[in-house]
Amino acid sequence: MSLLTIATTQMPCTWDLPGNLDRAEQLVREAAAQGAQVILLQELFATPYFCIEQHHKHLALAEEYQHSGVLKRFAALAKELGVVLPLSWFEQAGNAFFNSLSVADADGRLLGVYRKTHIPNAIGYQEKEYFSPGDTGFRVWDTAFGRLGVGICWDQWFPETARCLALQGAEVLLFPTAIGSEPGCATLDSRDHWQMTMRGHAAANLLPVVAANRVGREVASTDTALQMDFYGSSFICNHKGKLLAEADRDTTGVRVHRLDLSAMREDRLTWGIFRDRRPEMYSGLLTLDGRPS
Repeated sequence: MSLLTIATTQMPCTWDLPGNLDRAEQLVREAAAQGAQVILLQELFATPYFCIEQHHKHLALAEEYQHSGVLKRFAALAKELGVVLPLSWFEQAGNAFFNSLSVADADGRLLGVYRKTHIPNAIGYQEKEYFSPGDTGFRVWDTAFGRLGVGICWDQWFPETARCLALQGAEVLLFPTAIGSEPGCATLDSRDHWQMTMRGHAAANLLPVVAANRVGREVASTDTALQMDFYGSSFICNHKGKLLAEADRDTTGVRVHRLDLSAMREDRLTWGIFRDRRPEMYSGLLTLDGRPS
């Protein structure tokens, strides 16, 4: 695969759960009509971001991989349109719960599961209430339109995520996201920092990065004073971190761009960043305190 047309999307989510799925499907259809072959939806697009609060009632939203109505619907959509869809959903596996993603290939096959590795815990982002840390390791999938590496939201802040995906041969890094205002710090606007971090991953690994975030205000069901405004700004950047397409903070929609994967692969070879790695010198990365193991 040389030329890849890729899309990112963003939309608000509400407790009208069928409405969320209908909006997501409409965005996929809109992106496909513009020629997109890989279309990224945001993190947990089937529901509001229930992690804004701690309440075990939200565990009822989880679905098993083999029986997920969300995955079945969007895998069928991928087949109908001949596109690849990375799909973020709330997974139940026995007594465990995960923030997970599966990729629906262009023939409608689900290619397996990635479970979010890094689980945050902050005011408004109380994911440890719901999700166990992922146990799949980082996943890269060969699809009809290229080799895709995926992380989920908080994963995107860790350079180790991007590097592990790059070492597995990813040609594009995709990050479905739910991020916005910080209820614990009203003056903090992390939008630029958020984008710059991922653009740095692109430049450091010479890989394009695509992020999809949600928009709109969401309010906790147990305390209406707890609110979050998601800032959208979904984007596509090239393998050197340059912004190619970017959404605004508020508007539902899609952004589409064509990437030349062959030219990017040639740049990776030219720079030699993987040739010159010294893994034997990085043992400190395997410890929490940075001391060589």
